[in-house]
Amino acid sequence: MSETVHVIGAGLAGLSAALTLSERGKAVVVHEATAFAGGRCRSYHDASVGMTIDNGNHLLLSGNRAALDFLRRIGAEHWLVGPPGAEFSFVDLASGERWTLRFNDGPLPFWIFDPGRRVPGTRPLDYLPLAWLLWAPAGKTVGEVISCEGVLYRRLVEPLLVGALNIDPPQGSARLAAAIVRETLAVGGSACRPLIAREGLGATLIEPALVRLQELGATVHMEHQLRTVRFAADHVEALDFAGETIALDPDDAIILAVPPYIAASLLPGLETPTEFRAIVNAHFRSELPADAPAILGVLNATVQWIFSFPGRVSVTISAGDRLIDTPREELARTIWDEVARVTGLPATLPPWQIVRERRATFAATPAQDAKRPGPATNWRNLVLAGDWTDTGLPATIEGAIRSGNRAAEIIAKLP
Repeated sequence: MSETVHVIGAGLAGLSAALTLSERGKAVVVHEATAFAGGRCRSYHDASVGMTIDNGNHLLLSGNRAALDFLRRIGAEHWLVGPPGAEFSFVDLASGERWTLRFNDGPLPFWIFDPGRRVPGTRPLDYLPLAWLLWAPAGKTVGEVISCEGVLYRRLVEPLLVGALNIDPPQGSARLAAAIVRETLAVGGSACRPLIAREGLGATLIEPALVRLQELGATVHMEHQLRTVRFAADHVEALDFAGETIALDPDDAIILAVPPYIAASLLPGLETPTEFRAIVNAHFRSELPADAPAILGVLNATVQWIFSFPGRVSVTISAGDRLIDTPREELARTIWDEVARVTGLPATLPPWQIVRERRATFAATPAQDAKRPGPATNWRNLVLAGDWTDTGLPATIEGAIRSGNRAAEIIAKLP
């Protein structure tokens, strides 16, 4: 193993890489450009709502093996909550219809034969075309592989893929959609139970990881932005930070776990995704009724998913580029009107905050997916990590953590 590993970036990819190497007794130094660890999974106190909120809402599934293992290793698996089984509640804002999908645990989809468990208005044979996604040719879009119309598409496939791919599904990569189906619906309900960080992403994923890294002897530097990478032949010889240069010993190594546009600015010749999609999140200081589902999907609305937290109602809208320039108060009013209609809460707008990320994820098209690099680079002591690298998954928590683990394994095997 190399002598010291410098992990650049304290998002989940960087933290998982640092954790894996620290557990193996490696000397690890994490450098984070901002004042907060966690990247897109950070939490912070917001004055507008008067409480701690998440930068964005993130849903985990019981089949996210790398994410659940990460939580176990940092002693935080108990902070995830969800229903006892694989079930998802929906409401159609246009018709007022409500239903709950309930998947059986095994890989044989018995649930599609039960009208009380499957999507209303569908028949068992309607689900058969989803299998075509599993054998989608490389470079194809979802719209080229399956029909993007009909009741099943609108009420299950579309909300599933919009949330997972963060793109209008017909334009999305069939390869990435297949990975989602393969690791969720194709496995069965045992892999589909929804889990949320009820106490917040920071308290669940980030703060325990930082504590565990400290216990393992790792060093974490906040507000330590990497400005330049110095190269010598086939390796990196130094890292330039603001006001400091770190010369690397021959056995030192680097894991670059930063957004793709930053990685491309630091590494000459690196190809990365260049198109991105937005996610819009809204947070309201309010509380849903005690019998409300922790996660509610909403169809035929601006709102897509409503999350219930203690004292807070949060909304996520994926593929949200159309809303980026909408005036904030107008957007908050529109979202809350829909939330009030489906939950029965008062129509009066409570304290709120809108969080819009213009470059939340890379655009999950076949063309952009093809630009995702693997972990290896042209420099023997530099490895990449991040949900934008070629993990085989869309830009998700699971993909970020897998990329960090993979980068750590490569570093551990260096001579």
